[in-house]
Amino acid sequence: MSLWVKICANTWLEDARVAADAGADALGFVFAPSPRRVTPAQAAAMVSGLPAGIEKIGVFVDAAFDEIASTVDACGLTGVQLHCGGDETLTARVRARFGPGLRILRVVHFAPDAKIPDDASADGFLIDSRTATAVGGTGVAYDWSLAAATVFQNAEARKRLIAAGGLTPENVAEAIARLRPWGVDVVSGVEAAPGRKDAAKVRAFVANARAAQNVTPGPKRP
Repeated sequence: MSLWVKICANTWLEDARVAADAGADALGFVFAPSPRRVTPAQAAAMVSGLPAGIEKIGVFVDAAFDEIASTVDACGLTGVQLHCGGDETLTARVRARFGPGLRILRVVHFAPDAKIPDDASADGFLIDSRTATAVGGTGVAYDWSLAAATVFQNAEARKRLIAAGGLTPENVAEAIARLRPWGVDVVSGVEAAPGRKDAAKVRAFVANARAAQNVTPGPKRP
């Protein structure tokens, strides 16, 4: 099965359409405080103008269940990406509300001792970097060699892991070769400015990720 590719933090329909046309599997929309934040109304307008087959993932940081549920309904989202904070029941409640048709991803910030949560309600885990001021979209890559020896070490676990953090068209092939993830996610690495995509970078990122998958055997889709 092919590598899953997500272009995140879309704020303009034109940018989202470029990513869809380039062959991305999923588009992300940020509903948390960020230069790339969109309102549910803005996201709904974009979603309505996109192909039905592409996944539309809402990104939430420490959001309440009611906010997540209402946004999924209002925007027609097909998935959520959750920074759960201390709420270990959140994914289970979202799953109970929406059933198996909604893709649920949990964010895990990389550290050598980071643990993948034992969470049967999550379809996958996005391994991201963080800084003192940002929990995502940092543009900062973690140590892939260290990650390959720790978080990404187990072949079975990799079937549910998505690599993120500091990826660009230039380095995504190396990240895939080192980590062999199920998917990749990019924000700042394909931007012209925060919230605006560079069409050439988006196309190059998707193409380079696909080419790397062709030479690097990857895990099957969960």
